[in-house]
Amino acid sequence: MRPLLNLTANDYLGLANHPALVEAGCRAAREFGVGSGSAHLVNGHQSAHHQLEARLAELTGRPRALLFSTGFMANLGVIDALASASREAGRSLEIFHDRLNHASLLDGARLASSGTTAVRSRRFHHRDLEDLERQLTRSRADDKLVISDGVFSMDGDCADIAGLSQACARHGAWLMIDDAHGLGVLGEHGEGLVGRDTPLADVPVLVGTLGKALGSSGAFVAGNEALIESLIQLARPYIYTTAQPPHVASATLAALEIVAREPQRREQLQARVQQFREGCTHLLASSGLALGLTPADREASSAALTPIQPLTPIQPLILGSEARALAWSAALRERGVLVSAIRPPTVPAGSSRLRFTFSAEHTAEDIATLLEALEAVLAAEKAQSRSASPTISPEGVTP
Repeated sequence: MRPLLNLTANDYLGLANHPALVEAGCRAAREFGVGSGSAHLVNGHQSAHHQLEARLAELTGRPRALLFSTGFMANLGVIDALASASREAGRSLEIFHDRLNHASLLDGARLASSGTTAVRSRRFHHRDLEDLERQLTRSRADDKLVISDGVFSMDGDCADIAGLSQACARHGAWLMIDDAHGLGVLGEHGEGLVGRDTPLADVPVLVGTLGKALGSSGAFVAGNEALIESLIQLARPYIYTTAQPPHVASATLAALEIVAREPQRREQLQARVQQFREGCTHLLASSGLALGLTPADREASSAALTPIQPLTPIQPLILGSEARALAWSAALRERGVLVSAIRPPTVPAGSSRLRFTFSAEHTAEDIATLLEALEAVLAAEKAQSRSASPTISPEGVTP
């Protein structure tokens, strides 16, 4: 079996197999073993965890950070803890979240609002600040929590952090940002979409994951002293689970050193994404297809005096039908390119897509290979559409 060019992983900085991470993990495993042996609050919290929390707080410009075993658990734990705090104080809480948020955020809001009238959950239209403003204005809840992804995982577009913060300030709401796909990739220092200079009051709750750009596993929540102490007492996914293995924490510390020492990795990643987008602009010009966040979107964003969207490693090609997305994915695989077809219910009906994700390890030659493969698949589809059987089989596009 020939090797495939991988365009479907989240290893944005190419650190998952970096020798420094491997060595740090092995060294810690030899010293501490491969498991933490217990929950954080029993005796599973070791020196590597403490050091990692301090480094993550420093990276994000927050007073403290708290480790969780997975990003899903972090989001469930934070939302449930904040809802519990409101209920125990005899207050009502209304949660407002972007319609295209990650499943862990949607599930967290749904679970927190189930079986109680004290907590309600509402969705606002994707990146639509006017819709959010309307909903916040109508709300009669004592407490309000607005939740958004930083970088949206299926579209690669970014939340308007400043706009969300201003809306929350006008209505006395807290803002929670899950920057899973921005951490390590965006920001002057790799701190993510929420810059380390962003005031704590603007984004009181910041979540990040360690298994994407940082190449390891786990997640964290960053915020002020009161938030972290509340999570330690109330976040059940933190309290009642075995702590992250210490060798994973040690490997993540090595990853953070590379993020600080090698900003060129972020620059290389941006260059590869830009190369891909420029190639697709030419390739797709007369096809009726476009990548997510088209140049027109960028111009409209700029004209509206909103921040221009940064380039992210997630670049979706919207194909529409499930059959077409599956066909293109299969045809690309035949040409040595691995990219997943993303279909409902992960994305809305009619928006099935190929989700290309890029890494700093990709070379200019890799992107040229990808563009050549896409050109061949597009040409094959056009040829098939002119034949007697225009329907594209989900088994693949006939070359």
